[in-house]
Amino acid sequence: MRDVMSEAPSDAELVRAVQGGEVAAVGVLIERHRAAMHAVALSVLGYGPEAEDAVQDASLIALRRIGDVRKAESVGAWLRMIVRNVCRARLRSAVSTTPLPELGAAEGPEEIIDRHAMRDWLWRAIDELSPLLRMTVMLRYFSPRTPSYEHLAALCGVPVGTVRSRLSEAVAKLAGAMAATADLVHEDTATLCRASAKEAVETLAAAGQGRFAELTAERWTPDAGFYVGRHRAGDRNFLVRGMADDLEAGVRQRFRSAVAGRDMAIWEMDLVNPPDRPAHCPPAVAWVMSMRHGRMHQLRLFHAPSAE
Repeated sequence: MRDVMSEAPSDAELVRAVQGGEVAAVGVLIERHRAAMHAVALSVLGYGPEAEDAVQDASLIALRRIGDVRKAESVGAWLRMIVRNVCRARLRSAVSTTPLPELGAAEGPEEIIDRHAMRDWLWRAIDELSPLLRMTVMLRYFSPRTPSYEHLAALCGVPVGTVRSRLSEAVAKLAGAMAATADLVHEDTATLCRASAKEAVETLAAAGQGRFAELTAERWTPDAGFYVGRHRAGDRNFLVRGMADDLEAGVRQRFRSAVAGRDMAIWEMDLVNPPDRPAHCPPAVAWVMSMRHGRMHQLRLFHAPSAE
């Protein structure tokens, strides 16, 4: 097969190249059609950063779903359709709850990954990104309640513009990372997610039984800390006290889902408030964890906004 990066092959040839394993050709396709994708976003959302954000979201969807294209010569229309779907989802909600509308709202992140043949390869590529890019990608594209750009900025302690630039950089690098890891053994992502989910359930059970301090001493690093943005706001004891205070106030956490990579995991919990104080806490919280040697090292919390 000829080198798709040195000539000007047709769209159909690029799609066939991708489906034959030349993942870098996805980048060529996206760049070729970026102007048309952006035009669609502008026509739906108007001028502003939201249009570029929609193109970025659509680009990652294309990277993940390129194997589904049946009419290779119509890939341009397929890319524009993805952008249009993303834009419509943004219009339906001021805070987008999923950047993957065409995959079905009933599917969670693990189901979405499971249905795609390239899931483990993609996760291996995500693991090749820098920790900052990896955290941003996982929160934006794989967290069940996707944070807005503003929430992501607050969670990471950076300006909104930095979040946008990180996502743009991550999408640009993923195709190259997938090409670089094509011949490597790809860890079973579903197994990682199941193991992480089991750990989350055990953690909540330990908290309810008064063993949270004991469990965290065993499973977290000695210098594990709680972070707000880029700043360390407390140590393990601070988190243990916080969990104890919530339990004493009658607040319970109920496990919902987990996504996990090589050294990062996101647990989403529903927050169940006491009957006499139904608005005591937001409806849900995501534990965003950076791991070190398989143990939790840094924890950030993202509280989902209430429906009101």
